[in-house]
Amino acid sequence: MLRFISWNIDSLNAALTGTSERAILTKNVLDTIREYKPDVLALQETKLPCDGPSKKHMEILKEKFCGYEFVWNCSVEPARKGYAGTMFLYKNNLRPAVTIPSIGAPGTMDYEGRIITLEFDDFFLTQVYTPNAGENLNRLEERQIWDIKFAEYLASLDKEKPVIATGDFNVAHKEIDLAHPESNHRSAGFTDEERQGFTNLLAKGFTDTFRYLHGDVTGAYTWWAQRVKTSKINNSGWRIDYWLVSDRIADRVIKSEMIDSGPRQDHTPILLEIDL
Repeated sequence: MLRFISWNIDSLNAALTGTSERAILTKNVLDTIREYKPDVLALQETKLPCDGPSKKHMEILKEKFCGYEFVWNCSVEPARKGYAGTMFLYKNNLRPAVTIPSIGAPGTMDYEGRIITLEFDDFFLTQVYTPNAGENLNRLEERQIWDIKFAEYLASLDKEKPVIATGDFNVAHKEIDLAHPESNHRSAGFTDEERQGFTNLLAKGFTDTFRYLHGDVTGAYTWWAQRVKTSKINNSGWRIDYWLVSDRIADRVIKSEMIDSGPRQDHTPILLEIDL
């Protein structure tokens, strides 16, 4: 059995060196994750500089995650610095081949450090930090192209061997995936266009493991808005983080669920256990 965890951490630097109240909450979540001893941890929105983690970052990571290797993909020019970014931590007995793919995305999206793929003998494990459609949906057209390109990328991997894909997909797929669908149909992350993009991705041969195991359960979310102080207390959330697998290995999934992040708002980690 393999255990994987994915989390949009919203600044690795804050999680490792920050001293604010929020940074302490983030540290606590990282400590909770460590207790699970995941075989692989996927982190999104690391917000690291273009040359990756600092020496101090690496010292703290090696202390917290002793026995793990680290690979990262950071935002580089012409994209914004200190933006987006992804990282994998994996146990050092594992020997994946690491790929940082470009998918032919529009604008600067391929330079924003949004995808890393690990290739194992029997499967691919890839993570994504999907671009947000933006305020006033100013990036929606580019986002739609991204969705097409990323779906094609996953399908190309799937032709070689089964795929496990995780990350912050920045879309609540169905009305049960957010607390207030009626008022959000033109909000980034719940437009018809983004939802259709996710439907199209699944149609290429992928399974949303949470729904596969839990059916139409309601009130299960992975993100609560920071700017609304009561969003988590009231469970006014969105499910926008996923573990997807190739349809042909869906029956191997043992567990797909959220990990409690306590009072910290924003994203919560998600867990996948699978027998491969």
